[in-house]
Amino acid sequence: MITIQRIETSNPLYQLETDLRNRILLRPIGIPDHAWEMHDQKAWHFVAVENDAVMGCVVLNPLNPEKTKTQLMQMAVETNQQGKGIGKLLVKELLFFCNANGIKEVVSHARDNAVPFYLNLGFEIYGEPFVEVGIPHEHMRIQVVD
Repeated sequence: MITIQRIETSNPLYQLETDLRNRILLRPIGIPDHAWEMHDQKAWHFVAVENDAVMGCVVLNPLNPEKTKTQLMQMAVETNQQGKGIGKLLVKELLFFCNANGIKEVVSHARDNAVPFYLNLGFEIYGEPFVEVGIPHEHMRIQVVD
């Protein structure tokens, strides 16, 4: 059974999270391992765990001192687990956390192929499309309702 946990970078699962992020998000597009960890110490980390293995993860990075605006980053799910609802569970837990902690807005840089996933969860596209790490992206956001 999959459970969603919020972890700190001191948790042993954090190393499994970074490994997953490197394997699923960075290596396939030629970015060096650990290239997106600059925000990890101040961010909130959510992992989907089954039998002590990390099946998925997402990072929530605060964008302002009040921590009312955040950025969803580094969402990854094991390739053989994609399409089973793990990403949806992660985002729902992240939004529950936001609601409980006074976070009003979550933004994301969504890869083109992930846009339908985020739209189905209530995110909206705003601004102009852009290219990041050589991949087309959309600016997306969701307002967290108390």
